[in-house]
Amino acid sequence: MRKRVVVTGFGAISPLGNDWESVSAKLKSCTNAVQVMQEWSDIKGLHTRLGCPAAPFELDPGKYNRKSTRSMGRVGLLGVRATEVALADAGLLDNQAFLSSGDLGIAYGSSAGTPSAVADIASLILKRSTSDMNANTYVRMMSHTAAVNIGVFFKIKGRIITTSSACTSSSQAIGYAYESILAGRAKAMIAGGSEELDASDAAIFDTLFATSTNYNDHPELSPRPFDAKRDGLVIGEGGCTLILEELEFAKARGAKIYAEVLGFGTNSDGTHITSPQSDQMAQAMRLALADAELSAEDIGYINAHGTATDRGDSAESQAMAAVFGNKTPVSTLKSYMGHTLGACGSLEAWMSIMMMNEGWFAPTINLEDVAEDCSDLAYIRNQPLELNTNYIMSNNFAFGGINTSLIFGRYKE
Repeated sequence: MRKRVVVTGFGAISPLGNDWESVSAKLKSCTNAVQVMQEWSDIKGLHTRLGCPAAPFELDPGKYNRKSTRSMGRVGLLGVRATEVALADAGLLDNQAFLSSGDLGIAYGSSAGTPSAVADIASLILKRSTSDMNANTYVRMMSHTAAVNIGVFFKIKGRIITTSSACTSSSQAIGYAYESILAGRAKAMIAGGSEELDASDAAIFDTLFATSTNYNDHPELSPRPFDAKRDGLVIGEGGCTLILEELEFAKARGAKIYAEVLGFGTNSDGTHITSPQSDQMAQAMRLALADAELSAEDIGYINAHGTATDRGDSAESQAMAAVFGNKTPVSTLKSYMGHTLGACGSLEAWMSIMMMNEGWFAPTINLEDVAEDCSDLAYIRNQPLELNTNYIMSNNFAFGGINTSLIFGRYKE
């Protein structure tokens, strides 16, 4: 009999808040967290001024001292703190014997490490000097910095899977964690991703003409996924960790169960770095449905990637239409918190699961007129939709043509 994998803990730091009560209040009131980034105003050539910083979070100085944090930039701190909250939520934080047993693994992702550490190494080229580098510079810079810092901080001895695939970093992490448990390689997995906000991220998308620039003076009006007046994405930051466990192990220790991970699909476009292919997006969704042994009609809600970019929204909407038609309710949470890159898959999975459990789903805000190049789907607009469903899908798509689809369900005995 196939093993079953369940979600037993969450920890998050997001632009909307760091607990579900705060986040749900923003979602229900259709309030976004986009800000004008005044500190970017002196950057020549940068057109966007919009960003979504994470909500403030506190660290216990007894645990997060100079010694324990010297290898962490902000992206590492976001991941470690989110994991601390998730382990506590799952009732595992104080069980050091299990944390170090080898039965708990890590699957965690980010697009990149801390940009300031990259700058310190770049100074070697610019200044012909190592003066800005130290023993921890590379550890803070490397794309798997959050994953390895989580392992060291909590003394975790199990397998570690580092996913650095831009916008699918944390959705791939959840998928690979799920597969690790199914394969019997772990009893439980820490899964998720983190990303810190930096002007360099905005500049990367700026050079691709993919950032929002028309609403620099009206941050509440952007981003606008699937809308006729969409003009690009807004960069955000955050960290989110899910604790996944094999069902019988979770039941034996009396764990609270939030949801079940039912399906995962991932593939590659194999064509172009920045030109998404709707047919492969659709195939990723079909792979997840097949893995979950569900039909498209079983899915009650789709959390779309919804970056508010021209090609991305168009291709994604066509893919959803090909698989689901126009009857399944769809919305995207990026309209509230921007694109949190390596953290978006886990943040969106957390929020979607919580909404499923409460029987409502947030609308896409700023979606006034669906763009002609976006398929006519059952977009949730204007106000939350009350809906009881047992199955939801969460999709993410990344540079390089990396596609992911996750299916979660209400836990049933």
